[in-house]
Amino acid sequence: MNIASLITDNIAELLVKIIEFTRTRHKILARNISDIGSLGFVPKDLVADEFSDLLNSAIDGHIANRRLILRDTENIQFGISGSFKVKPVVDKYATELLEENRDEYIELQKNKLLENALNQRVAAELLRQKQGMTPVFKWRMAFSE
Repeated sequence: MNIASLITDNIAELLVKIIEFTRTRHKILARNISDIGSLGFVPKDLVADEFSDLLNSAIDGHIANRRLILRDTENIQFGISGSFKVKPVVDKYATELLEENRDEYIELQKNKLLENALNQRVAAELLRQKQGMTPVFKWRMAFSE
């Protein structure tokens, strides 16, 4: 599904951007685990704090001026028709952790993946509710004995 086709207003546009950002970040974080044994491997991540600050600034501008202005940063560039690109950066903390303790490094990556998945699910659910669509996903609680 082309998620950009769901944009109907400024809030929907921001939710779509969050979903796209988290999809891209998921791929990078998964690679941080799958490529751990590759020669010359260096963990990367997207600049989530920079993305969050950028969205907060856009929301503030929207509230003040009724216009959504998304400004480029060093690692995030916005294009035409709602497109945007994010540049992965070397995760210095993860790099150091990988050198010191491989198990803790993997745990860090798993926690980032979980947090990222939650952010994506929340944005998808908010977009679904905003658009009056059928559920994008089903919430499930898994309990183990």
